[in-house]
Amino acid sequence: MAGMNDTPNPRTHIDALRERMGQAIIGQRDVIERLLIGLLANGNLLVEGLPGLAKTRAIKAMAKNLESDFSRIQFTPDLLPSDVTGTDVYYQTEKGGEFRFEAGPIFANIVLADEINRAPAKVQAALLEAMEERQVTVGGTTHKMAPLFMVMATQNPVEQEGTYALPEAQLDRFLMHVLITYPPVEDEVEVVRLVRAEEIAAQSKAKGEKTAPIPQQAIFDARSQIGGIHVSDAIDRYFADLVQATRTPEAYGDDLRRWIEVGASPRASIALDKCSRTHAWLSGRDYVDPEDVRAIAPDVLRHRLGLTYEAHGEGISADQVIAEILMQVALP
Repeated sequence: MAGMNDTPNPRTHIDALRERMGQAIIGQRDVIERLLIGLLANGNLLVEGLPGLAKTRAIKAMAKNLESDFSRIQFTPDLLPSDVTGTDVYYQTEKGGEFRFEAGPIFANIVLADEINRAPAKVQAALLEAMEERQVTVGGTTHKMAPLFMVMATQNPVEQEGTYALPEAQLDRFLMHVLITYPPVEDEVEVVRLVRAEEIAAQSKAKGEKTAPIPQQAIFDARSQIGGIHVSDAIDRYFADLVQATRTPEAYGDDLRRWIEVGASPRASIALDKCSRTHAWLSGRDYVDPEDVRAIAPDVLRHRLGLTYEAHGEGISADQVIAEILMQVALP
């Protein structure tokens, strides 16, 4: 890539991470790319899909192949905030009693928050505060998260009984909302074969060659390069125009006016910039073009739109609304 020869090139490491994840996750290339974008853009992801579509597997495949500490939190209705963040524990010592902070599972590099919508609002808020501030305060003491810190939360779009929907203000803190769909038939055949081979290997206790994990420094080096990706004034305006269209839908046609009740916040513009630059870097370019923006716009915007009752009544999805916005807003 032009203008990047003077800095260590982490591309080989990132390509290796993508390839290893692809070996564990069949037919979900777009999902793998979105997970990498979230990691490289230093953001947190909300991953949604039906049971059995490899949401957890995809996230574990990333953590397994990266030099990182991984933790999984299974969200349940009886979970407490301290179960996530940790708490002060009283210890009796020779010098007397003292409180020590016992870190919770949130203190890891990659955190899988499984079925986040099954925990009550107080627990969700504790997690999202750590995501936003990159720190946890317990007993008046602030505890910083690691430099490499990423939360990937999953939720099931179908089972809503006994769940606690995330408020819009908290949804807005996720960089992207990634959807995982059913794989094509050909890929499903490969999934069956992959799982069968893994079971046979586990039963025979076969020891394959262990490959070294991707170093964390490669992520930080990649982020430095992504920071240098060129974004033209026209692309900056395109970010703003797309977000503005969600706030003034009446200016872009009767359909959008009927469908959108609440538009996206400035966080959406910032996320479009971060994700577009990362998408361009992963594509091997040192500049952002409109196709980078259009590629990631659905993931950035789908959880930030408030649709009207009329849109819900007509069966209009957020993705259909975003597709209309991309058609109506002029390209730079």
